Amino acid sequence: MKKETAQKKLGFPALTAMVVGSMIGAGIFMLPARFAGASGVYGTLISWAIAGIGMLMLALVFQALAIRKPQLDTGVFAYAREGFGKYAGFVTAIGFWASACAGNVLYLVLIKSTLGAFIPALGAGDTIWAFLISSAVIWLFFVLIYKGVQQAAFVNTIATVAKIVPIVIFIGVLLFAFNPSLFVSNLHGLAGGEHTTLFSQITATMLLTVFAFLGIEGASVYSRYAKTRKMVGRSTILGFASVTALMILVSVLPFGILPQAEIAALQQPSMAGVFSALAGAPGGAFISIGLIVSVMGAYLAWTLMAAEVLFAASKSKEMPQFLRTTNKKNVPSNALLLSVAMTQLILIVTTFFSDHTLDLALDLTSALALLPFFLTSAFALKIALKRDGYEGVSAATRTKELVVASIASAYTLFLIVSIEVQAVMAGQWPKFIPLACLIIAPATVMFVRARRGQDSFVFSSREKVAFGALCAGAAIAVTGLATGFIVL
Repeated sequence: MKKETAQKKLGFPALTAMVVGSMIGAGIFMLPARFAGASGVYGTLISWAIAGIGMLMLALVFQALAIRKPQLDTGVFAYAREGFGKYAGFVTAIGFWASACAGNVLYLVLIKSTLGAFIPALGAGDTIWAFLISSAVIWLFFVLIYKGVQQAAFVNTIATVAKIVPIVIFIGVLLFAFNPSLFVSNLHGLAGGEHTTLFSQITATMLLTVFAFLGIEGASVYSRYAKTRKMVGRSTILGFASVTALMILVSVLPFGILPQAEIAALQQPSMAGVFSALAGAPGGAFISIGLIVSVMGAYLAWTLMAAEVLFAASKSKEMPQFLRTTNKKNVPSNALLLSVAMTQLILIVTTFFSDHTLDLALDLTSALALLPFFLTSAFALKIALKRDGYEGVSAATRTKELVVASIASAYTLFLIVSIEVQAVMAGQWPKFIPLACLIIAPATVMFVRARRGQDSFVFSSREKVAFGALCAGAAIAVTGLATGFIVL
């Protein structure tokens, strides 16, 4: 029995692959055009420096929490619940879950857009055939994951290796063909042919860097499957460092291959367009194949994490009991089914009711993930201040982790505020926070049902205020959508 249990645990390579597989999805293939459309070399490097430091602090937070709070083995949900109460845990779980489902839709849309260049019937990813194929993929992955987490983790490890190969080849070819004089001409950013301030370039790309780093919490969410707790932290740091290096190179090197305006005009996935400029159509096809493999691996990892968070919230009794059901393979079957159904629903809405599916899915995915990241960092800050879990730990170590948690909290809070400040400065309504509220507020009915099922009070005084704020945000979203001030 002990041998069988040990075999079911994930080792260091599988956990690291979970982080890398979660982070390397659609985002890295979209980086060249997204950055070139808003920034030059200077702005790109500074954006990555800010994001890299902020997300490194977040990675170190996950590493510290894996050691200080080993009993909390379900990642962001458990940290928010332990630190700020049951409703905070529920909101974090729903936010993370919805972010994962929206991200999966982004992956499917990008695949359809990529294949549309070779299969006219798929168009830009908005035809009935594209919708049917994407729906088939959704339920195919449901069957794969339903057969067991370990089998899915093995497939993810293989997909992670397969997706890295074309990215590394892309970087190698660009280094060989790199034109220093062209690179220098792209140092200063242009937008629509006009010079823009460095600050504008940086703020325009911050939400994109958030999306690129999503998945950093992959090992933490799956820590209950890890052979040892130390593996969780090491996997997070190694996965973060590896993916960060790849993303910076993919963003910066194209500036030495094409003028900024040409990179910005490339159709997504823009990495394929850059490679086509060097290797012709076969080069673009090669990158497109790599994208499909990459996205399938990331889709798998995100579906796993979405179901796991619902399952964990149900076990802690913040969600209805039916989500606690597992099959013979120990897979949270009902949580998985609800996650897949939500992905299908979002696919229907974005395919038939949105004109900007790709950008909406990308930005909404990022915005929904920021609250879980902030609460995780704030929890790490809270336990460091209270010396909770620091028995026998040196003062220097505690001080270091206190500083790390402070920076991570400030960084994630800055991102939450800045995404809406940018919208207001552009003369638009705040968009992403209200849309997130519109998802979370109605979902609170599951929290109410779970609490009443335990004959417990539903909200504390502070939780009533939080729920009221979410309802106000949802009302703003409904009003904005109805009046046309918020456009999907």
